[in-house]
Amino acid sequence: MYTVLAGGVGAARFLRGLTHLVPPDEVVAVVNVGDDLTHLGLRVCPDLDSITYWLARVVHPEQQWGRADETHVVASELERFGHEPWFTLGDRDLATHLHRTLRLAEGARLSQVTTEVARAFGVDLRLLPATDDEVATRITTADGRDLHFQEYWVRERGRPEVASVRLAGAEHAVPGPGVLEAIEGAEVVLVAPSNPVVSIGTILAVPGIRAAIERTTAPVVGVSPIVGGEVVRGMAHRLLPAVGAEVSAVGVARHYGELLDGWVIDRADADRAEEVGALGIACEVTDTMMDDVEVAAALAGTCLELAASIRARADR
Repeated sequence: MYTVLAGGVGAARFLRGLTHLVPPDEVVAVVNVGDDLTHLGLRVCPDLDSITYWLARVVHPEQQWGRADETHVVASELERFGHEPWFTLGDRDLATHLHRTLRLAEGARLSQVTTEVARAFGVDLRLLPATDDEVATRITTADGRDLHFQEYWVRERGRPEVASVRLAGAEHAVPGPGVLEAIEGAEVVLVAPSNPVVSIGTILAVPGIRAAIERTTAPVVGVSPIVGGEVVRGMAHRLLPAVGAEVSAVGVARHYGELLDGWVIDRADADRAEEVGALGIACEVTDTMMDDVEVAAALAGTCLELAASIRARADR
């Protein structure tokens, strides 16, 4: 079993590559739910849905999130009634959120509904929400506001300076069904090139998950989301300083610290591989820009090879 800590587009691309190398039913993705919100009365799970749409090959090709061939008739009509269009849901996408909201209202757990949605789209790997409990990533801005992550990123377009980040509700949350077992029983634990603060960090903030990673005997190998000192996608450069981390491949490795056994960085950062090694983390250099599935598959292969070498050294 290959277990991946996952959040958003970078994880979706990585998972697409991994499932070209190993059977999808041997892959488990533990997915961030800190981005989730209730909007217009509907429960929306952006990372779970983005991964599902990517793996089902129905994602919007330019946006890289949402549905392909999308229309926005409902959103336009809502504007007629004065609803602020800061968080727009497409018509096809609405069906997913309607189903989820109805099933949750009936008493189903988020993990159950996630399995239903994945099956409906023909996705064979297991998608596990990090927790079934309702949690929310909150951003405290330098000017003192407390924003839901989606308000910060979508409505405010990531402009405000960030003072701190927290996962509200984490203190009462428990890992979702199967999450701890997937980590502790994995052959390899992979950390996708997702935002270290509001994707991976929020998974690790669920009590019990970090401890499970520390306990597992599986090699833990991650991929840097920073290439040449720049973020590939998103706003990690705005958030890493808020948690005291350098915006670099080395900075993210240092941020994860002892959780990592191996770290894969891009060729643009090859001159910093020795710094990663000095942290006690095995380092490999390759192409991490997953512009097509072949590159994503090659990157996943590099991760698995690094994990195998780490395990071999540990077995000597």
